[in-house]
Amino acid sequence: MKFKQIAIVLSFFFMVAACKTNPFTGEKNLNFYPNSQIFPASFQQYNQVLAENEVVTGTAESRMIKNVGQKIATASKRFLDANGYQGYLDDYKWEFSLIKDDQVNAWAMPGGKIAFYTGIMPIAKNETGVAAIMAHEVAHALADHGAQRMSAAQLQQLGAVAGNVALSGKSDETRQIFNTAYGLGSTVGVMLPFSRSHESEADRIGLTLMAMAGYDPMAAADLWRRMQAQSGGQAPPEFLSTHPSSDTRIRNIERWAPEAKAEARKYGVTSFQG
Repeated sequence: MKFKQIAIVLSFFFMVAACKTNPFTGEKNLNFYPNSQIFPASFQQYNQVLAENEVVTGTAESRMIKNVGQKIATASKRFLDANGYQGYLDDYKWEFSLIKDDQVNAWAMPGGKIAFYTGIMPIAKNETGVAAIMAHEVAHALADHGAQRMSAAQLQQLGAVAGNVALSGKSDETRQIFNTAYGLGSTVGVMLPFSRSHESEADRIGLTLMAMAGYDPMAAADLWRRMQAQSGGQAPPEFLSTHPSSDTRIRNIERWAPEAKAEARKYGVTSFQG
């Protein structure tokens, strides 16, 4: 295929990429994958993770994970229904699991599958800390961030193919230089900022969801101070990271928390658990 033809194909992908609206921001998002394609695979992978790990059940912590998760999911449905997105959650199958593992981590998979590791619970500290983490992960699931990352990776690969086809008549050394420069440039200049934008978006959406569920969104800033202390300040420079720095997140949360409370008050929520 000639370079011009590949450029046309890439242009087509870019034109159709912005095909799904984020109900929280109103923006069109990069997403090639419908729920019907990505959710079944996600559910299968989640079940496999649970089968291969020790899932904690019957404890106060495991019950808290499920209860907080359900509160955040209920808040999300309330927001979506009130803003013209009735049925948005029809394909979601919420599940909130606590896995015995020392990792300080929690994650979300497309379709509403959320996992917490026991290693993050001391840093969460209390129910409100769990709510801050949970709302962030639920926000990832609601905003289709997993599908967007897959779509971006696909475009990154297509760009590499187009470049190599365009250089097909050049020397191996020239193509190697291109591949090295393209890989570094597209990762540091595009993919990492894309990932950081998702994290910031999930933080902001999560603050609204936790506030609507009756939790004080300002507590999320305290959570990130504990996260920062736990890491000992050891983190790569922000421009080389998939996540914003803790300082950036704390500043953003302190700026966005009052907005989240104001949004929650529109739904009659006037007290917030700290």
